Amino acid sequence: MALHYVSHGEGVPVLALHGWTPDHRLMSGCLEPVFADLPGYRRLYPDLPGMGQTPAGSIDSSDGIMAEVRAFIDEQIGDEPFVLIGESYGGYLARGLVAERPEQILGLSLICPVGTILDNAQRNVPEHVVLRSEPGVVESLAEGEDFTDIAVVQTAAALKAYRSDVAPGLDAADLEALERIRKNWTLSIAPESGPAYQRPSLIVCGRQDSVTGFEDQYVLLPHYPRATFAVLDVAGHNLQLEQPGLFATLTREWLQRVSEEAG
Repeated sequence: MALHYVSHGEGVPVLALHGWTPDHRLMSGCLEPVFADLPGYRRLYPDLPGMGQTPAGSIDSSDGIMAEVRAFIDEQIGDEPFVLIGESYGGYLARGLVAERPEQILGLSLICPVGTILDNAQRNVPEHVVLRSEPGVVESLAEGEDFTDIAVVQTAAALKAYRSDVAPGLDAADLEALERIRKNWTLSIAPESGPAYQRPSLIVCGRQDSVTGFEDQYVLLPHYPRATFAVLDVAGHNLQLEQPGLFATLTREWLQRVSEEAG
């Protein structure tokens, strides 16, 4: 299976893995503005199996998805060192890749990652709240739009980003396949199963994230001794849409650390 993907730029490969159900636009939408004035990077945005334009085929587990990600890396990157970014479920996969390829990965960034607890019902998460809103935004939603389900910031700008970066992927997802895969979500090669990852890292969580939270990520910190760990206020699971300025600043600073150490 060949993963559908979009690529921008030339230089050091950057692999960006989106979360569960959306597609590559979740990552390109928030990251391309960051890389706009940072030449020297080749950004790779694949659609994971069962999401976007990549079919699920017979895949029935996270191991199956990981196998396709490995094949994608081998085809598009080969043995070249690369930078890795993962959001939510993509962060879980990214941590798994670090366990397998620590020497090849120059730096790791996790955006609202799934922590050590995969079962949603057992996670330590806050109740959903709305902290910032603008008149008329909720009233402008079309029937069936689920923007308000997890949005902490309900503004026109956040809704515009949601409609361009998140909603198209949700509409394209193969929900039947994802339900099948979800039953076998645990990776056989567990993240954090190897030695501590000693390269520059970034873990960004939303203080009001009602999906993956921020508490379950604390236990990851000893494994990533070079990680900046930031918990942003007025930010839910779509942190990159709700705090785009802080997100961009933290990401650029992390990329600077990665660049300095890579030489």
